[in-house]
Amino acid sequence: MSQRKNDRELGMHRSIARRDFLNGVSVTIGASLVAPRSILGEILNAADEEYAPEKQPGYYPPAKTGMRGSHDGSWETGHALRDGKKWDHAAKDEETYDLIVVGGGISGLAAAYFYRQQAGNKARILILDNHDDFGGHAKRNEFTSRGKKLIGYGGTQSIAGPNLYSAQAKGLFKDLGIEVKRFETYNDRTFYSQRDLSQAVFFDKETFGTDRLVRGYNGHLHAPTTDFLVSAPLSEAAKKDLVRLCTEKVDYLAGLDAAGKKAYLAKTSYQEYLLKNAKVSPDLIPYFKSSMHGLYGVGIDAVPAGDMAGLSELPGFAGLGIADRDGPGIGLEVTRQDDEPYIYHFPDGNASIARLLVRSLVPQIAAGSTMEDVVLAKFDYAKLDEENAPVRIRLNSTAVHARNIGAQGQSKGVEVTYVRGGEARAAEAKTCILACWNMLIPYMCPELPEAQKRGLAYNVKVPLVYANVQIRNWTALDKLKLHRVYSPGCMFTGIDMDFPVSMGGYEFAQKPEDPCVLHMQHVPVGPGANAREMQRAGRGKLYATSFETFERAIRDQLARALGEGGFDPARDVEAITVNRWPHGYAYEYNSLFDPDWPAGQAPHEIGRQPFGNIHIANSDAGAFAYTNEAIDQGWRAVSEIVAAKS
Repeated sequence: MSQRKNDRELGMHRSIARRDFLNGVSVTIGASLVAPRSILGEILNAADEEYAPEKQPGYYPPAKTGMRGSHDGSWETGHALRDGKKWDHAAKDEETYDLIVVGGGISGLAAAYFYRQQAGNKARILILDNHDDFGGHAKRNEFTSRGKKLIGYGGTQSIAGPNLYSAQAKGLFKDLGIEVKRFETYNDRTFYSQRDLSQAVFFDKETFGTDRLVRGYNGHLHAPTTDFLVSAPLSEAAKKDLVRLCTEKVDYLAGLDAAGKKAYLAKTSYQEYLLKNAKVSPDLIPYFKSSMHGLYGVGIDAVPAGDMAGLSELPGFAGLGIADRDGPGIGLEVTRQDDEPYIYHFPDGNASIARLLVRSLVPQIAAGSTMEDVVLAKFDYAKLDEENAPVRIRLNSTAVHARNIGAQGQSKGVEVTYVRGGEARAAEAKTCILACWNMLIPYMCPELPEAQKRGLAYNVKVPLVYANVQIRNWTALDKLKLHRVYSPGCMFTGIDMDFPVSMGGYEFAQKPEDPCVLHMQHVPVGPGANAREMQRAGRGKLYATSFETFERAIRDQLARALGEGGFDPARDVEAITVNRWPHGYAYEYNSLFDPDWPAGQAPHEIGRQPFGNIHIANSDAGAFAYTNEAIDQGWRAVSEIVAAKS
């Protein structure tokens, strides 16, 4: 079949949004944040006016489809800074501030909130962000189908382990009106079981020799059903090994005591453990290969077996007698989790936390006061950056330099240079918090000590893609009796219906005839000698992947996996939003590749030290890719400022 014919069958000719538009004109990389002001002025029909796209009628980023996340226009200035570009002649902003925050994600917004608690509501705060929307990775995606609003999450998914949150994070939630127990009502945990919807595995022909959708799957820890074993295109040896891993309590490390087992597993990948110790057939490895992409950002060849033993996500450890979550090098994914149900989810993920923070900082942006009404609250982005407002959030503005004003050790304030609309601007404040990505800070602050720069640069964030696909209805899934499809060999490792959450007037798709959003996740993993090299190589692959390539892969995978249920991508796909995050999760230390540093000497601890009036927040500064860490690091940065004044 020709590519053109196949594309038509997939619906590639359909006129859905395939890129972002600004005032109806496609914005290409040439009209990015590093573009000449005249180009942006032509696009905006505002060449003689101040660059302020947020003030334009209809400016509402959550409703944009196409390539989102780190969208074109958000990253080019940062790359130019990395490549040596200087902005030596910045125009001075007239207004000065008490605090400038670089980064409008949850950490930066929380830092601004905590600072106001300490300095008072009259404190003047400027928050800069390079994206066209606030929230950092906590991004909201909206769709409309036949008059019905659909909401999805484009990044940070849920509130994980709230019982383990710090007193400061719990206090912030209380202030914002977030009561996690309410999700026990809003999240209908019986929705799928009442409709007999379960899970399946889609084996693709490129990896497993044939396309086949196989039912009887209920997660990796549970033994596959007889029907699964009959249908799965795995070798007989692989099937026997899969059953053995899931059902037999074998001590594959007999001869070692508990401490010895943990030490061994900390330096052994799960793949090596399966092949060398559990002695499974190599034919089984592709089945598990991408299973930890969503948590670790790498395949099982780069995931510590010790973490897997503590995490209870993958089989093969039941007979080892080391069920606790302690041991040398055990990752934070294990030690900072508990047994709470993973149900604390707003319809837009943790974007609602960002929205609640913004509404608290800039009350004029939206009406309401509860965790429920924020879900459908209408946000007026024109109110984010108003003159004389105590808190101003300035989007589409990339910080390129932060420096202390005055002699070293005697800083009298800070100056932050940022690029907006192709022009460099400079703003001054008493202090600043860099709540942006760690690896960018050495370029922004070249005056930092070399050891601190190395600590910051050690972090290599995990690249990932969260795609949301608006479909006409979910009758195909209902016919197949599925709500999730694990796809170990495909670009996207899964197809998921969202959490069945209804709250604040928003209702999850109740009937198969209703439109809904499918969530799909892709983690690009490249070659490398360690996880950071793999992630760096994966980032390069991600930047080189066009929206058209993603769209074709999404349509193709949905057609092949759900085709038995009558799914037709040309008819049923109504919109696609690809949230591309080349710099995604914060890097979490991996016992296969990272040493066990003494307290206070880990790269993130060295990197986050204050430098004059410059302080550092974000989840990178805690080496833990979760919302509570972002909040805690915002609190720590503000605490440093308070301590410096006392």
